[in-house]
Amino acid sequence: MTMADASTAKLRCANVHRSFRRKNGSVLRAVVDISLAAQPGTVTALVGPDGAGKTTLLRMITALITPDQGSIEVAGVDVCKNPSAVQAMVGYMPQRFGLYEDLTVEENLNLYANLHGVPARRRQAVYEPLMKMTALAPFMHRLAGRLSGGMKQKLGLACTLVRTPELLVLDEPTVGVDPVSRRELWEIIARLVGESGLTVVMSTPYLDEAERCDAALVLYEGRVISAGPPHAMRELAAGRVFRISPPVGQTPRYMQSRLMNQPGLVDAVPEGGQVRCVTAPSSADANPLAGLMPQPAAPRFEDGFMITLPQNQSSAASAAVRGQRAPANQILAESIGNARPNNSPGSEEPVVEVHDLVRRFGEFIAVNHVTFTVRRREIFGLLGPNGAGKSTTFRMLCGLLPPTSGTLRVAGVDARRAGSAARQRLGYVAQKFSLYGHLTMAQNLAFFASAYGLHSAKRRARLAWAIEEFELGDYLQTLSGAAPGGYKQRLAMACALLHEPELLFLDEPTSGVDPLARREFWQRINTLAEGGVTVVVTTHFMEEAEYCDRLLILNNGRILAQGSPAEVRQHALAKDSQPPTMEDAFIAIVEASAVAGGGKA
Repeated sequence: MTMADASTAKLRCANVHRSFRRKNGSVLRAVVDISLAAQPGTVTALVGPDGAGKTTLLRMITALITPDQGSIEVAGVDVCKNPSAVQAMVGYMPQRFGLYEDLTVEENLNLYANLHGVPARRRQAVYEPLMKMTALAPFMHRLAGRLSGGMKQKLGLACTLVRTPELLVLDEPTVGVDPVSRRELWEIIARLVGESGLTVVMSTPYLDEAERCDAALVLYEGRVISAGPPHAMRELAAGRVFRISPPVGQTPRYMQSRLMNQPGLVDAVPEGGQVRCVTAPSSADANPLAGLMPQPAAPRFEDGFMITLPQNQSSAASAAVRGQRAPANQILAESIGNARPNNSPGSEEPVVEVHDLVRRFGEFIAVNHVTFTVRRREIFGLLGPNGAGKSTTFRMLCGLLPPTSGTLRVAGVDARRAGSAARQRLGYVAQKFSLYGHLTMAQNLAFFASAYGLHSAKRRARLAWAIEEFELGDYLQTLSGAAPGGYKQRLAMACALLHEPELLFLDEPTSGVDPLARREFWQRINTLAEGGVTVVVTTHFMEEAEYCDRLLILNNGRILAQGSPAEVRQHALAKDSQPPTMEDAFIAIVEASAVAGGGKA
């Protein structure tokens, strides 16, 4: 941070530290010597793994907690010396914004206007542009609890803006919303910055969002490991990004799972029917992708992010050493080339059979004549906007909610009549963190082991497996509700798999989880699928849809499209000579259905 930057900054942080004392007496250094300057009319992103210090830093900026050392100023006002004045200038939208679901949209706005001292005579003038900007004007009298996830986020942002702030602070504002709603939220943020000159500081687990910002800080274990414009992060990966096409008869996820731990690579993800690979800067292996016909690709922020992380640099270096001891790329090429296409999930028998499924709630039809099948060992994705009917379908598949009509067979059993014995063959990770937050991780594991009827040696073996497989040892005595997001997700997965189910349902399991934890999660899912487990998953991360063998897109309870990722991508047109992404296809499909139905996506 230069002196010129500091003198003109709307937000200035200088050498900020913050520690917390744990219950066992140890000290957690959450923020260590962080400095930043956010200029007027700019958007600054904070990115990094879970526990990197992003939320702690935002809470200090908003004067909710005090730094141990260092200084923070907002519009020249010292946060430590005058916290109330800073809070009056800052608009803060935390991860769980406090909407009152039994109040209408207008009543929520009035509540926050009261809290911020907005006089009644000015409210109409304040609300009108906010409702126009968020497209919530037609829903002023709807209960907040009946809004979709994206609409709730937009209402939360509107409530934050009832008083015009000097600085807008957003903690993961787009988590849990679909791509269409995420795009709309970004349009609102861009309008606020462009038209009002508002300064925005936000955290996000979406690295493509960091690429849209004016500046990005990468945090790791409380420290800034990189800061600057997003193009600087992209440049770190220049010449190190490649795309590889799988052989005929193989899926990108099969190839990706083999490439992920390849010596000399820091990243490998399925993308557009291929696998996107990033080589390590310190790789001793001159060409870790030799024999796989790699094609150069343009770098992006996420590629540089993966290179920058210290754990990736060290693991890449050690992997390179391992690569010197064996011709790893030759072995990998042979492994990929010799895979048997007839081992594909499509050749297996159906495990889930849904025909003409309907679910009504009074006059509202949540699921409207839906039909699909899922085959053994398949990863099947259910996609759709917030409120499309995905979670309702999941609950019926798991036997938690009876269908209104239609047939539903799961693991060979009629799900409408399935008893507890049939449900023992299923594992379920709910959309919201469904474990017991007031119990430790060890207590949650013990509870679910009992619930699944595990006893004696079998119980001990499965608990030991879960702790080792998901690396939970250091957090066993931590209250699960207080654990980092990535470890909550690990625990939820461990509990769902204790009884070795043959069919696993995952309802937005990576929502709010950082990029590293998402990659780790999908490595486990790939391993489970190859071991014979069938997986049905919902997600708002369209990049994750590329891991699926087949997809189904719902909206308003109806099927809009289904097929392989390649078939779904055909619904979108190429842009700037670039092939369409899954997000392009999703938005095109949802918007086309809205046009055909005369409604809004």
